[in-house]
Amino acid sequence: MFGDKESILKVLSLYNPWWRFGEIQKEYKKPIKRKAYYQVKEVLGHRDIRRFVLLTGARRVGKTTILYQEIENLLENGIESKNILYVSFDNPILKFNTLNEIVEIYKNNIALNESVYLFLDEIQYSKDWNNWLKVLYDTDVNVSVVATGSASPIISKGVVESGTGRWVTVTVPTLSFYEYCLLKEVNIDLNIKISDIRSLSEKDLYQIVNSLKHLQREFNRYITVGGFPELVLANDERYAQRILREDIVDKVLKRDIPELYNIRNIAMLEKVFLYLCFNSSNIINYTNMCQLLDNASLQTVQEYIRYLESANLIYINEPIYTNGTSVLKSKPKIYIVDAAIRNAVLMREDILTDADELGYVVETVVFRHVKTYYTIEQIGYYRDGNKENREIDVIVKGIKNNKFIEVKYRERTNIDSNNPIYELPKNNDEIYIVTKNDTDYSIKECENGNKIIRIPAFVYLYLLGKEEYENFYK
Repeated sequence: MFGDKESILKVLSLYNPWWRFGEIQKEYKKPIKRKAYYQVKEVLGHRDIRRFVLLTGARRVGKTTILYQEIENLLENGIESKNILYVSFDNPILKFNTLNEIVEIYKNNIALNESVYLFLDEIQYSKDWNNWLKVLYDTDVNVSVVATGSASPIISKGVVESGTGRWVTVTVPTLSFYEYCLLKEVNIDLNIKISDIRSLSEKDLYQIVNSLKHLQREFNRYITVGGFPELVLANDERYAQRILREDIVDKVLKRDIPELYNIRNIAMLEKVFLYLCFNSSNIINYTNMCQLLDNASLQTVQEYIRYLESANLIYINEPIYTNGTSVLKSKPKIYIVDAAIRNAVLMREDILTDADELGYVVETVVFRHVKTYYTIEQIGYYRDGNKENREIDVIVKGIKNNKFIEVKYRERTNIDSNNPIYELPKNNDEIYIVTKNDTDYSIKECENGNKIIRIPAFVYLYLLGKEEYENFYK
């Protein structure tokens, strides 16, 4: 009978081969460990400050791989193999049972003692998972839990309902350019931080750019296929993009979000997302957007944008003001979280030859790197409320200093003195103009003493991703 004890134990045995062999099987081993792996490892290591861990992020971003890496680490550190349970709740047989029933069958028949580690994959498919885990947290101090969920809105709601003090949420973004290079086994031994570049000479910057310039070709592919591990390693990129559309975009737009928010007009949700794909990195004018979307109501459009953000499909970049009025307060910039999603939806094959399209994609990629690295700082953009075409693409308001990033991905950058980047007060801030070519770099000092660093995108993003990665690796 489906769902009885024997059926459950057979499924669990298949999911947990280390019960028989004492180690992770070769096909599950992935040598490259990401930032999220170290974040989860740190939480699991704190026995005195106990928390369950939730890994959330877009589909196919690598959450299951991180679970296997955590299991491998536990085994290598002497944890008994039968005290580690991995379960994937998209298995049809397991759907006949509650999470509580599955855990009880495991603990009564497999686990060697009370101190167990539960790795629960795609937990949103388990009925009443949040209530069961709340009880488990409160009643059994010997249980550690790491759960994943691709349907981020559903998971986030469950975390709130089960008590935020019981959970640590770790968001897994798509691969940074540095992680992409690691996966492709293209790496450079370069001991330099992005913040150190201001203190270098232009000759030093030349040496850095020259040592990394062979990454330009990899960067062109990265902005085409994006940061999903499957696409990075795929030989058939068109087929991989089709899978991306079907498994990541369609399932979230047609199932996850409508199920959570009781959306009936799925077609409008798809239109909103398509509009944002076309306008990624642009300031969103809600009035124009509503008109183009069959005169949809402002409330509906804004709600759908919030749903898309919670589903890990978009980033919202709000304006930060240093001048002008509050006229732009309701005009955010919207970025698709990964270039691969945008490219798959729009089915564009001319990204590298269309200058305007290329500019949108690279600004999107730059924002993704800044957003995932500077997690505790305020991030936004600047637009002069009194004058047109006076904008700074990305601003990070940091604790020690600010970062101002202007993306000019053209054959030759041309920023005149009217750009507000030249008017910034001297505050020990970092100011970058992100360029396209390996010949377009410089370190220039303004009249007020500010240094403006002109740096190719592939160099800036590689160093930024490397610094983010090594902050946790070390």
